[in-house]
Amino acid sequence: MMLVLVILVGTVGYMAIEGWHAFEALYMTVITITTVGYGEVRTVSEPGRVFTVFLIFMGMGTMAYTLGIVAQMMVEIQVRAIIGRRKLGRKLRSIKNHYIICGCGRIGSIIAHELRANGIPVMVIDHGPDARESLEKQDIPYIIDDATSEDVLIEAGIERAKGLIAVVLSDADNLFITMSARGLNPDLFILARADEEHTEGKLLRAGANKVVLPYLIGGRRMVHTILRPAVTDFLDFTLHGKNIELKMEELLVGDRSKLNGVKLVDSGIRQEMNVMIVAIRDKGGEMSFNPSSEVRIEAGDTLVALGPVSDLEKLTSILLGK
Repeated sequence: MMLVLVILVGTVGYMAIEGWHAFEALYMTVITITTVGYGEVRTVSEPGRVFTVFLIFMGMGTMAYTLGIVAQMMVEIQVRAIIGRRKLGRKLRSIKNHYIICGCGRIGSIIAHELRANGIPVMVIDHGPDARESLEKQDIPYIIDDATSEDVLIEAGIERAKGLIAVVLSDADNLFITMSARGLNPDLFILARADEEHTEGKLLRAGANKVVLPYLIGGRRMVHTILRPAVTDFLDFTLHGKNIELKMEELLVGDRSKLNGVKLVDSGIRQEMNVMIVAIRDKGGEMSFNPSSEVRIEAGDTLVALGPVSDLEKLTSILLGK
């Protein structure tokens, strides 16, 4: 604003004192306050020279101040960038037991947000530079590079990671990422996206533990909403509801749990904690829905439980032997 005011005063002053056109007055003002020294546009009268002296002193201070601010902003931007890169580097080296998300499109962004909301560390790899600003705002560690490269996966800490989620747009890239990830970490949990149904089998053979087809799931979900709206609403409330007390969770049975080897009917889960066991998945992966009251709870089982949040937390502590 100060610089604009000086230019305006100088332009109006030359027009009033020398009778110049607006462009000539503006040009003279600019070359004067910037000390370029191209020479006078026309012969300047003595009152005009006096005005020029005052304009130089006023303009030089304003220009110096403006350039100082610009230089300071540029230095601050560079310093923030350097600090940001160092901070990101420290995160990349220290992160572990995290999930690597390959692809930060609409699906990848939702996955990253939900995992972080549940306290799970994530690392995002995306090829597009447009994702950088959004990831920095959310303070999510990221690598802007090609996720199909083994070097990039190693940089993302795949050897220390708990799982990898391949959700780039190309099925071929997801297949290649899955193969590379499985080769680098045989124990890694890999979840892959597929757009075509025939790609699902290839991804499973390549090493993916689970494959999700978003379009197929979306279509089925819309049909269920039409055919079974009450069931759909119930699942939404229990799985995604933010403001209700009832939740559905999966709970792991630990070796030190006092319920290890106890029958469901004798566990007191339903009576004492008001929690319903919807299903039990054993260590081999076999799922038993609506289990009988005579079924025994064994270490390594995963209980799919429905109940109030407070009771689920209490049951979690018991199952872990705390």
